[in-house]
Amino acid sequence: MKSNPKKIITALRSVCAFVTIASSLGACKGSTEKQEKSSISDPANPANSAGSAASATSLTVGMILVGPKNDHGWNESHFEGIKKAIAKFPDVKFDYIDKVNPSDRPNSKSAQVADDLIARGSRLVVFSSDDFKDDALETARKHPNVSIIHVSGDHAWKEGRNYKNQKNLGNIDGAAEPAKMIAGCSAALATESGKIGYLGALANDETRRLVSSAYLGAKHCWEKYRKKPAKDLTFKVTWIGFWFNIPGVTLDPTKVVDDYFSGGFDVVMSGLDTPEAAVQSKKAAEAGKRVRFTHHDFKAGCDLSPDTCLGVSYYNWMPAYRDVVRSVREGKFTGEFAWPGPDYRDINGEESSIGFDFGRALGDKKATLEEFIRTLGDKSVVLHSGPLKFQDGSEFLKAGEVATPQKIWYMPQLLEGITGKSQ
Repeated sequence: MKSNPKKIITALRSVCAFVTIASSLGACKGSTEKQEKSSISDPANPANSAGSAASATSLTVGMILVGPKNDHGWNESHFEGIKKAIAKFPDVKFDYIDKVNPSDRPNSKSAQVADDLIARGSRLVVFSSDDFKDDALETARKHPNVSIIHVSGDHAWKEGRNYKNQKNLGNIDGAAEPAKMIAGCSAALATESGKIGYLGALANDETRRLVSSAYLGAKHCWEKYRKKPAKDLTFKVTWIGFWFNIPGVTLDPTKVVDDYFSGGFDVVMSGLDTPEAAVQSKKAAEAGKRVRFTHHDFKAGCDLSPDTCLGVSYYNWMPAYRDVVRSVREGKFTGEFAWPGPDYRDINGEESSIGFDFGRALGDKKATLEEFIRTLGDKSVVLHSGPLKFQDGSEFLKAGEVATPQKIWYMPQLLEGITGKSQ
């Protein structure tokens, strides 16, 4: 990795700001599928405003994806989720642009891409990455008659630290922390070496809380079900520097996974948008190593290497997108913050925003993992409770204290017991 890949990416974005919108739009058109255009009247018409019913014309939903729509991870889960949601409304049409990132589109920024989608008729635009936070707000302010959704952000959270009173901007995110606890538990049940590696993207509030949740699940199951002390469990995170590999900018995730396996780690948990953990675990297993992995984001992630897959902690975006589309169609959209978690009555059902798909490599440990899930669901086990400390020894939660949503969301450090940098 370069000395500071985040600065490199920021610099690339700064350069993008000076590129004309015309050149950006020309670059974007070439990679999108041809979409049926709806008949959109003057955006100033109240019938098309964010707070009014779109009954005068069919609604077009636009989506901006940071990576490819078929990445077997984060982007594909969004792409499939919104298509399933839109299919429930025969009069709603869909447009999208994917691979909006400094590597694939160095001369574009997501706000410019949003302008293109809006010019083509979109009256609901979804920014599907935390990386688009500032651009989503910029677009909402620039287009007050268009409904904007930013995934992973908190500008619409009145109780959050970054609240902006922007009525046409909403946030949705899946509360994946319980699913990461389940994935961490599966890793602890499966490891024979006691060494679990986490393939991390970049360090921010979101990824810190997911890594810490995975550790809490692993530690709990290591102690409770494996009957071993926490000191005998190694849980290490390596950040590559972005959500997926950018040659010359990030660490190579393929090499990170291989280094874990060659270093005695026998389980790798993925936190990337892409499937390197699955691909490399399959290769290692074919070479005679007994290794396992957990996938993240995309439900079908085990399909890439079913014999080494412990399971997938995944997002089901359909329910949230369906509710947003319905609200825009009915003229009832307001900028709200939604952070739905698992439906423990049927964690893999259509209405559960967060799920965990069990992998073949769990074997006879599946029943134990199901027991752990039941304890999370009935709240007999609450892992975000004290005493818990951060890596530097400072207090996260005192004894008996249960974390508030804000404390979980805004995690400044990883938890004590995790090896790897917090920043």
